[in-house]
Amino acid sequence: MGIVDFFKNFVRRSKRLIWIILGRDFYSRLDLNCPRERLGSEYGGWSIAKGKLRKNSIIYSFGLGEDISFDLELIKQYGVIVHGFDPTPKSVQWIHAQSLPEKFIFHEYGISDFDGFLTFYAPANPNHASFSMIKESSNAKKSVEARVKKLATIMLEFGHEKIDLLKMDIEGAEYSVIGDLAASGIKPDQILVEFHHRFSGVNLRKTKEAVDKLRAMGYGLYSVSPNGEEYSFILMKNQAKT
Repeated sequence: MGIVDFFKNFVRRSKRLIWIILGRDFYSRLDLNCPRERLGSEYGGWSIAKGKLRKNSIIYSFGLGEDISFDLELIKQYGVIVHGFDPTPKSVQWIHAQSLPEKFIFHEYGISDFDGFLTFYAPANPNHASFSMIKESSNAKKSVEARVKKLATIMLEFGHEKIDLLKMDIEGAEYSVIGDLAASGIKPDQILVEFHHRFSGVNLRKTKEAVDKLRAMGYGLYSVSPNGEEYSFILMKNQAKT
């Protein structure tokens, strides 16, 4: 890690400590010491368990925005097919304007705990691409209806019996999806999720409950980003605890 990255991480961790003191975040202990690697850009990158993916691994990436550096790096390093999902207008437009490898397969719908349509609210900043299911005073004026599907429905349509890596950056919908995962018994080998407890329409308790629910399902937390938003989990089978 270079001096610039070190300084940036120091600033992020310092801000997170302030949020913890103010009750807007909490300290999340790691459950195991898992060798990991970070793939993708500074903004759109994620930490994954090192050496766990193979060429035939099944990858679902929900919530793309305008940064698919993580997905492209997965394809480059592991030769996998990545199924990318995002139903929001700006992301759909941006994806279709890119020159993408054949192994990146784009689907114009999102994920939820039901099959149907969901209201997504536009970001307050028009330069941002991330629509959210959470209605706030800053984004209440503009919304779109977009199709969503349950994970079980998607897997059935694709003919997939398991998922090796599930990434979710879905702007507040992660809580209901994790609940659906617990109810359905579907257990991807790795789950990468961005939690949004700092949204005014969400509270810290929901993230704590979601983390506890994943642990109860047999997952271990092995990485938390310096800003405390991106969490990486892996099924604990055959893993060494810390």
